[in-house]
Amino acid sequence: MRIEKAAITGFCPGVRRAITLLEKLAAERGGIETLGAVVHNQQVLDKLARLGIRVASDIDDIRGQAVVTSSHGISPELEEAIRRRNIEVISTTCPFVRRAHVAARRLAESGYSVVIYGNADHPEVRGILGWAGGKGTATLDTGFLKEWANVPRRLGVLSQTTQVPARFNQFVKELIDAVFGKDAEIRILDTICHDIRERQSAALELARRVDLMLAIGGRTSANTNHLAGLCATATETHLLETAAEIQTSWLQGKKSVGVTAGASTAEETVTEVLARLRELTA
Repeated sequence: MRIEKAAITGFCPGVRRAITLLEKLAAERGGIETLGAVVHNQQVLDKLARLGIRVASDIDDIRGQAVVTSSHGISPELEEAIRRRNIEVISTTCPFVRRAHVAARRLAESGYSVVIYGNADHPEVRGILGWAGGKGTATLDTGFLKEWANVPRRLGVLSQTTQVPARFNQFVKELIDAVFGKDAEIRILDTICHDIRERQSAALELARRVDLMLAIGGRTSANTNHLAGLCATATETHLLETAAEIQTSWLQGKKSVGVTAGASTAEETVTEVLARLRELTA
């Protein structure tokens, strides 16, 4: 069986930056707390826990005098609430997420109603909404327009950084069609991460020429789920977190298998999956 890895795997720059900072802080301070999971990957979180890094579930669960916020970012209101408790805030917000924060704030300050293409329950999107100053809506379809008695004349549109570009493009087209002719002004900003865009492209290119794709990453990871969904449009695809989850039944009758991974999946996990595949197909 031919086994091939996608051109881009391993930590994205934003995740690598966050992990490096956490490891440094843990070494210097003998441990540190993060507000929520710094990344959505259990294997990475387990490794960080062994370094003395504790996850605080919410602001009331913070025990120390300093807390690290995740790469997904937080709202300015939440940051201020933490500081009011005399707790130091150390940010690992991904630069691309920070760019979305700035975009949302500037749009809101300029009088636009901000529309964020993304999952409203995702921590990144909740953070971006906070930077929109209460003038934002997060959604994955244009059905939200029916809930507005009067569509705002000025709409500013941006995306969660890990969304699929083609889907964001389609959303924007539908939004334009829905408000065209209503004297609307629409401003569209591309806030999708460059690494995510290239990672998705590389995974889909590989999926189109293999019999089976394995997407490695956390089941709660938005970007890994998008990777798996994209690959599934081209070939049989399975999402897994570790090499131990590979089922031999997936390999039956297959001549080629491709491997991709989410932006918060460590390269060592990818290596373990490749090794297990070679062992099963030897």
